[in-house]
Amino acid sequence: MAEVDPGSVPGSEALNGTDAMNGTAAKFVATPEGTALAYGSLLLMALLPIFFGALRSVTCSKSKNSSDMPETITSRDAARFPIIASCTLFGLYLFFKVFSQEYINLLLSVYFFVLGILALSHTLSPLMAKVFPASIPIKQYQLLFTQGSGDAKEEIVNYEFDTKDLVCLVIGGVVGVWYLLKKHWVANNLFGLAFALNGVELLHLNNVSTGCILLGGLFVYDVFWVFGTNVMVTVARSFEAPIKLVFPQDLLERGMDASNFAMLGLGDIVIPGIFIALLLRFDISLKKNSRTYFYSSFLAYIFGLGLTIFIMHTFKHAQPALLYLVPACVGFPVVVALFKGELTEMFRYEETPPEEEEEGSKDEASESVKKNQ
Repeated sequence: MAEVDPGSVPGSEALNGTDAMNGTAAKFVATPEGTALAYGSLLLMALLPIFFGALRSVTCSKSKNSSDMPETITSRDAARFPIIASCTLFGLYLFFKVFSQEYINLLLSVYFFVLGILALSHTLSPLMAKVFPASIPIKQYQLLFTQGSGDAKEEIVNYEFDTKDLVCLVIGGVVGVWYLLKKHWVANNLFGLAFALNGVELLHLNNVSTGCILLGGLFVYDVFWVFGTNVMVTVARSFEAPIKLVFPQDLLERGMDASNFAMLGLGDIVIPGIFIALLLRFDISLKKNSRTYFYSSFLAYIFGLGLTIFIMHTFKHAQPALLYLVPACVGFPVVVALFKGELTEMFRYEETPPEEEEEGSKDEASESVKKNQ
């Protein structure tokens, strides 16, 4: 849950692409036009994975395909997440202090190279299904790794894909090589958007209470690590991996070779995003042909992130975005629910994982057969 970085606010330090690798900072004064373009672009890029990820989460919640089934976050998971995140963040901070930043980032680049290709491939898959030429035959493939033999054989990797998925993997591979070799900010953002969209789509909160626990815990986490220490800012600037969206302040002056960036952590997109996606699924469960809670929380996110950018620009200091996003994304829908008299219904809404729902249907069917007998 990295902060929005004030990297190129006029008069502040900016960490550019070249300097980031060398661990040095360069002075840069952004123009008002460059600042507005960068902040506006970050806001737009943050909204895209939330909106489309939420829509795709509805289909995902009904999927019976093991590769597309969501990972459900329970209240216990939500309570432990800030602690785990804090340990991970501080561990990375110590690693960067003790070991060579160059070698750590090399290992991370290879790791995120593989993950990025898979994430981008999964993101492009629905689009490829619509534009793929009908004249090209679709062939099925399976990548299977097993351990042991006979009855003791155990599957380690079982990845099924077809010709369309293969094309997506090739496109992802091209972007991956580009990122690995050049660390270009566009390649970083393509992977970052794919990670964010997949996170919103595949990570599901089981109810609104769990969402409040998760967002509340990460609210404290974000505020502490940004305002209480320099850990978050240090890791965000040292960590050369597509875990943040970046946009250059000097794009108008230097074009695609621009190197002075403002940044937004993917956690500030995914964490509110999975809560917004939950509210969309709650809207659908009401069967009222309205998306009141989804749109209210989506507008709340725009307000919260806009407020973050405004305060960051005013005070010229990195801001924990969740400080503003959490009250907005939780508060707006709660006020709407109170106004509509649906607050109890919203907090009683519970999602059932597809496999449990299928087992429940089988149990109901067997009980019905027994009664008829």
